[in-house]
Amino acid sequence: MKQTHTPPTMKDVAAEAGVSLGTVSKVVNGLPVGEPYRQKVLRAIDKLNYQVNSYAQGLKASRTNTIALLIPNTRNPFFAELVHHINRQLLKRKYRMLLCTTESDTDLEQTYITMVQQNKVDGIIGLTYNPNLVIDASVPFVSIDRVLSPSLPCVACDNFAGGQLAAEKLADLGCKHVAFLRIGSALNNEPNKRKSGFENGCANRNLHYDMMILNDGEPLTRFRTFLEEHRTAEGFTLDGIFCVTDYIAYCVLRFLDELGVDVPGEVQVIGFDGTRAFGSENYICSTIVQPVEEIAATCVDLILQEDIAAKPSLICLPVRFADGGTTRPET
Repeated sequence: MKQTHTPPTMKDVAAEAGVSLGTVSKVVNGLPVGEPYRQKVLRAIDKLNYQVNSYAQGLKASRTNTIALLIPNTRNPFFAELVHHINRQLLKRKYRMLLCTTESDTDLEQTYITMVQQNKVDGIIGLTYNPNLVIDASVPFVSIDRVLSPSLPCVACDNFAGGQLAAEKLADLGCKHVAFLRIGSALNNEPNKRKSGFENGCANRNLHYDMMILNDGEPLTRFRTFLEEHRTAEGFTLDGIFCVTDYIAYCVLRFLDELGVDVPGEVQVIGFDGTRAFGSENYICSTIVQPVEEIAATCVDLILQEDIAAKPSLICLPVRFADGGTTRPET
């Protein structure tokens, strides 16, 4: 059986260096001490392989340099990219990220909130779905995509402008009869504004549109049924489709292929998010791109600021259109 050794303590370092425990504490915590003593302590730390308990240090200082991130999952490419950029932003500032994947379970979201508060994190960034989330007022919290209260800042892309841009882009590309496809819940959040933005864009350009909105959990094959209904003997009656996520667009493109509908010849498709194909820099479809890096940087900037309650309750960042091959080239 392999023997385990007790890790060296500060007392062991002090004995090895021939200095007081207080001197070791000063060196470990970066406080001023005579250079000869500092060198003795550093040599002893190196010899004994003493590991500083930075978490315990943080608790004593009422800071742990740890930010918790609550995210529905990391399978969705948009969520995964968001995790990547938030982690990078925190590392730049010498902070650690505690990742909590909630699988969109509202009870689990509250469990994680309680857990990370007990672990003394310095703040929480959350993309959540629980309308009754209870958050300790002493813990800084930044929301993504949902305004929780006037005192908690929310960071989102300009979803209304994105929906409007999608409608106007389809009109500019010659579309006359378009469709809006969405999956979502009754929860009031910023992405819901994509619908009203799209409707506004259609009104501005006199675009006729149909809508198919599924509730969370409904089968995506209902979109296929909707598309089949627009497949007539004369051809496909839709010439443009806006999907409120790139994942929906990905599924719709597969359904259209199964129905023998040519994209972008017969119908043009625009998604939302800016998802890129695995292993390449190509967008999986023409899309409204969310500024993921800027969203991440803004969240981290906010969570690390002192007076977070004084910040705006909603910060909207601009979106842009990117051609991903499912729309015709602009003339």
